Amino acid sequence: MYQKFIYLFIIILIATSCSKKEIETNIPSSSDKAVEVYNEAVIAMEEGDFFFAAKKFTESESILPNVEWAAKAALMSSYCLYTIQFNDEATSSLERFVKVYPADRNIPYARYLSIMVLYDQIVDEANDISPLNDSRDKILIYLKDFPDTEYAIDLKFKLDLISNQLAAKEMYISKFYIKTKKWIPAINRLKNIVENYENTIFIEEALHRLVEVYYTVGLEDEAKRTATVLGYNYNSSEWYEQSFKILNKDYKIKKVKKAKGEKLINRMIKKLIIKKK
Repeated sequence: MYQKFIYLFIIILIATSCSKKEIETNIPSSSDKAVEVYNEAVIAMEEGDFFFAAKKFTESESILPNVEWAAKAALMSSYCLYTIQFNDEATSSLERFVKVYPADRNIPYARYLSIMVLYDQIVDEANDISPLNDSRDKILIYLKDFPDTEYAIDLKFKLDLISNQLAAKEMYISKFYIKTKKWIPAINRLKNIVENYENTIFIEEALHRLVEVYYTVGLEDEAKRTATVLGYNYNSSEWYEQSFKILNKDYKIKKVKKAKGEKLINRMIKKLIIKKK
């Protein structure tokens, strides 16, 4: 859904430059060929042929006589590659854009788009977490460099989602250790969630699982202390009830319906291709 946010930004860029006449008027071009190629790229993109559009934007970049418009063509090519999930090519293209056009006003967007290339490769907690870690690191750097951009708002939300995914990975592994009765590794993983992901949705379950494991291995005092922490902070939660049941065998757990989370719907992408300041 967040792709709508990105796409809207590109649409804004295109909207003010729909016709060849407008392109000829606004682009300070000394070459009819540059105008023709750029226009072909815009039309291809509007028709959804992003692969062809990427090639044409790249071609037009090399012949556009104005740096600002060449930069726009380069960024549009990167976006097209991102759209068709040519992830390596999109990443390389965006890295090149930042190096070649470091003073361009669309650098914040280019950096944001490079993060989205990584973010889109996140699958679930059972798979490779390198995209998670890489995305998190890049987001933290981005929030330092561009804290007041509209993209920062979206990335702050995604940072929370990434933290939840990393916590989910820890939970996934800890459950495997619990299932195989490897209690020490399970405890270590669960404690990592408690210590480093306390603001995620997994904190309550992690505390409960610790109670469960401690009680199973005979560390009843540790189980009670952890249950006290869970009860103090989340005394009305389903997980606290289950922990209470472990320590009080006669207690009957009440059934509680889980609330479903909402998916983020983003917006943006439309003001780059042809807008003269």
